[in-house]
Amino acid sequence: MSQQARQLQILKLFQQQQGAYLSGAEISRVLGVSRTAVWKHIEQLRSLGYRIEAVTARGYRLHGSPDLLLPAEIRTELETEVIGRELVYFAETDSTNDRAHALAREGAVEGTVVIAEAQKAGKGRLGRHWVSPPGVNLYASIVLRPSIAPRQAPQLTFLSAAAVARAIAEMTRLRPTVKWPNDVLLSGRKVAGLLNELDAETERIRYLVLGIGININMTADQFPADLRYPASSLALETGSTVSRRLLTCALLRQLDKLYALYLEQGFEPILQAWQDYFDLTGQQVEVSEQAGICRGRVLGLDGEGALLLRLADDSVKRILAGDVRPL
Repeated sequence: MSQQARQLQILKLFQQQQGAYLSGAEISRVLGVSRTAVWKHIEQLRSLGYRIEAVTARGYRLHGSPDLLLPAEIRTELETEVIGRELVYFAETDSTNDRAHALAREGAVEGTVVIAEAQKAGKGRLGRHWVSPPGVNLYASIVLRPSIAPRQAPQLTFLSAAAVARAIAEMTRLRPTVKWPNDVLLSGRKVAGLLNELDAETERIRYLVLGIGININMTADQFPADLRYPASSLALETGSTVSRRLLTCALLRQLDKLYALYLEQGFEPILQAWQDYFDLTGQQVEVSEQAGICRGRVLGLDGEGALLLRLADDSVKRILAGDVRPL
């Protein structure tokens, strides 16, 4: 058993005690290690921010936990069928998407969630860098193995965006909006972005990775000055700190519900869930595509999630990919 696994086991034991003392002998017995090793693990947990009291002849008692996204912390609030079957945690990694790809290639079960406290090489769309300071946000990637054709994979972007919007609304009581195809905003400022990637053959998907980044407790001075789009965080918009653990659990629950709905009923209810947060219909926008820039009035989306624009010559343009900016 690894050091991290032993620490998680100790946290589970504390949770079972519900505030009562836990003897060092009991921890030693369950983990199969010496009392000295137990003390070392307790000290390591304290260094992570756990407040653990030690009393001679009584044992250890957990007084408080830091806002870390450890699997043992998340599982206390998680009631899902698929999403979160396995939780993989990193204090720091290059990119949760890259880690999820590696795990998926090794056979990770569907619903595996990779979470990091910080990323050294966080990825945004079109090769952009996703700023990922430690301990303030959520950086997560989820492995899915849906039995759908590769051309249907973009539908899962709408699913993850709707799940993020629902989780934010649940936790903050604010009303987020979605910017086609994969950003979530509060007061017109970006608070979450999605990067969904897949590994596929011609006719089938081997696996798909849902990459999700949410700015939760990021402060204004942590945002770079050269952002392409105005950004914010849940803390800045609400004026108070938001529990990263509770938001993460809310997100995973929403993903689980929507994914089950998608597998049962297809894309239509997912698109409707996404459109509940879409507010650009009827507005003039500018869309940057690979072929150039076009401007028009948003008519809405078609049944496959493509953006429909009414252009100046009164023609309707169907857009499958691009960056949208309201005018």
